[in-house]
Amino acid sequence: MKKRKLFCELSPFTYKISVLKCKLMRYFKDAVSSDNFAKEKHNKPLPVVICEHKSLIRRKLGNVDMRLQENKANNLKLATPKISGIIINPGETFSFWRLVGSCTKRNGYKEGLIISGGDTKSGVGGGMCQFTNLIHWLVLHTPMEITEHHHHDGVDLFPDFGRQVPFGVGTSIKHNYLDYRFKNTTDMPFQLVVYTNDEYLCGEIRSLRPLPVKYHIKAEGENFSKEEDGYYYRNNKIYRDCVDKLSGKLIDRQMIKKNHAKVMYDPKFIEI
Repeated sequence: MKKRKLFCELSPFTYKISVLKCKLMRYFKDAVSSDNFAKEKHNKPLPVVICEHKSLIRRKLGNVDMRLQENKANNLKLATPKISGIIINPGETFSFWRLVGSCTKRNGYKEGLIISGGDTKSGVGGGMCQFTNLIHWLVLHTPMEITEHHHHDGVDLFPDFGRQVPFGVGTSIKHNYLDYRFKNTTDMPFQLVVYTNDEYLCGEIRSLRPLPVKYHIKAEGENFSKEEDGYYYRNNKIYRDCVDKLSGKLIDRQMIKKNHAKVMYDPKFIEI
């Protein structure tokens, strides 16, 4: 039996209507929400670096046009000052889109790589997923609570190229209704410091004092399986271990993601 199309799939016009509906719903939900959103920024960084990370901006991704990677560099350079220095005080919620705003041509953004419907496309403002990927990785190394996180579920689009972060620890965002949000559930403030240089998107998460614990995020059970539909699938489980710094003992272990993603590139690039 043929699967019935969703309203948003009927035509480009119905898709625009669906997007507008989602945006309006987000505005309404935030208007009536009791969340206290982070908006205070300090130029002076808090004294203690909890975690730092950097990700290569111009990555070789299959046959993707490198012009889109150059445009991504522009987009990230525009967006990072809107986040850098933000203080997330106890009880406050960080919202990526409330700080960055709409990534439009009018605001200086260019066409970059985006992922939509399990495929790669070009779109104005492309590159913001890499930004939230970085923030997500930093936040995973703190006790703060991730309250909204969307995945590029179900597909492995590119063979690994200098991978530093386990496959599956990524984010999917779309202004403004697919957001990345986390809440400071601790008793001390945290601060994000982010910037770009010629090669990397760089970030730090800082606070007033060191944490008594440290976090390790790792993938286990990494494998590729060929299944009945003829495709290979990438499988793993992502765990977050919380370790006491003084004793070195494992305090807590969480499985934060289980991945079973269809490989969309030539199987000859699979590292088995």
